[in-house]
Amino acid sequence: MDYDVLIIGAGPAGYVAAIRAGQVGLKTAIVEKKYIGGMCLNWGCIPTKAILESAKLFDKSKHLEEFGIDGIDVGKLSFNWNKTKSRSTRITKKLSAGVNYLLKKNGVELITGTAKLGSDHSVYVDDKKITASNIIIATGSKPKAMDNALANAPVAEMETLFSLDSIPENIVVTGNHVSAVEMAQFFKLIDKKVTLVANSSYFLDGLDDHLIAYITKKLVTDKIDLILNDYPEKFVNGELLIGGNKIKCDLLVNCNSRKAILLDSETPLELTERGFIKTSDQFETNLKGVYAIGDVSGKSFVAHVASAQGIYVINTIKGIKSNFNGEIYPINMYTVPEIAQIGMTEQAIKDEGINYKISEFPLSANGKAMIEGNTEGSIRMLSDKKYGQVLGVQIVAANATDMIAEASAFMSIEGTVYDVAQTIHAHPTVSEIFLEAGFDAVDKAIHK
Repeated sequence: MDYDVLIIGAGPAGYVAAIRAGQVGLKTAIVEKKYIGGMCLNWGCIPTKAILESAKLFDKSKHLEEFGIDGIDVGKLSFNWNKTKSRSTRITKKLSAGVNYLLKKNGVELITGTAKLGSDHSVYVDDKKITASNIIIATGSKPKAMDNALANAPVAEMETLFSLDSIPENIVVTGNHVSAVEMAQFFKLIDKKVTLVANSSYFLDGLDDHLIAYITKKLVTDKIDLILNDYPEKFVNGELLIGGNKIKCDLLVNCNSRKAILLDSETPLELTERGFIKTSDQFETNLKGVYAIGDVSGKSFVAHVASAQGIYVINTIKGIKSNFNGEIYPINMYTVPEIAQIGMTEQAIKDEGINYKISEFPLSANGKAMIEGNTEGSIRMLSDKKYGQVLGVQIVAANATDMIAEASAFMSIEGTVYDVAQTIHAHPTVSEIFLEAGFDAVDKAIHK
């Protein structure tokens, strides 16, 4: 065999697996046809969060007088899309170079080209045959293409959004999940007219109903038009026809549900009903020694879970015992305010018949949140009444996506509300809302 491990795809699943494989002494190669870092690093997680940060700062600049900063003529403020893109590109290039460095540092060979899976533990890259004891498929996913009836519409895929020279006035975003809401709010923050079109049956599927209700209300407050139960039908004279309505549209941004990016294979890979590669709990496909991790397996669509899967598979191949809990991981939304969730939703707890308690604490009573001018939001902790085990946490706060890591830490060791209440938090910090929610669960919150 040429390699111990051959990985196809250099996104967060593939490149993390490759680095880990090199660390544990496995002879490793990774095949990538276009972008080191994959969708996440090049046009997904990192670039979109970079432009969102610019949009948030642009919006906050309109309210600097509240912080005692005079001399800002709000009427002269403008959002420079090209400078925003340039900043995003600089961040992406720096991170991509870092990934390249880590691959080389850990002895991983980078092979550029398009891979095809052979039938005998082999992979063909542009007709060159390469063999490996273990093959890991990490080819990712992409949004479902818009219908052919919209072929004449001004469609922008996330991969091509950053190639636009300017952002027009009337934006329509399609999609049911987190990225669709993030992008809708991005365009609104830079003062565009925005419509979000989603399917109510799948709108933010997986989030707690409490959060879905909050987000729906927030979209209305932000004056983002939300259309549920309909889909763009055709594009005529600069307008989208949606459920009998005509929506002016200069740009149609595709954030639709994702489809697996499958590679050609001499031996068929077994697929799920939704078209993702079917795997065991250890992420092995129907082909022995061939694994599938990240989006392509359809078990999760977030980068941090993809990376965790990659580390787990490499540990398994190396014979290192490790645990993989695919149930407890953060779901983050980089909106204003940010939103984060981990663990069970209230509806899931009810379905299991667990006797539970809800503990809540608002940011409006938190000193650091007041200092920062970010008092919108709250923490919501769901716990088992019998033992006090924390079952789920939902946060709406300016830094919710960072704060959720605390919940991840104590939930990973089956921590209880008593543990949370006894954990001393620095003051003043927004994270004190955890302490208050813990006290609220045990007895009574101090500042409520």
